[in-house]
Amino acid sequence: MRVKRVRRTQPLMVENLQEVTPPIRNRNELQLMLEDAIERRDEWRKYWQSTKLSKRDNVEALRNYTALRGVVKTLQWVMLNPNVEHPLD
Repeated sequence: MRVKRVRRTQPLMVENLQEVTPPIRNRNELQLMLEDAIERRDEWRKYWQSTKLSKRDNVEALRNYTALRGVVKTLQWVMLNPNVEHPLD
């Protein structure tokens, strides 16, 4: 049996950081994203609570609900909501 040799590629290096500008999001775009995240979070919770689920579906629903809770908290923190503590706490 012959083993193939894997070629390792070099990491991509950015030579001039001045040329790379990150996209800038405005407050309205963040607000729309926050509203969408809240809506999706609430839909997953409703689905989890109101539907008899298999173990696999239950895990998926709770995972998505929990992830969206983090998204909502992070977006609120980014928008400087005074009632939200640091998202990692």
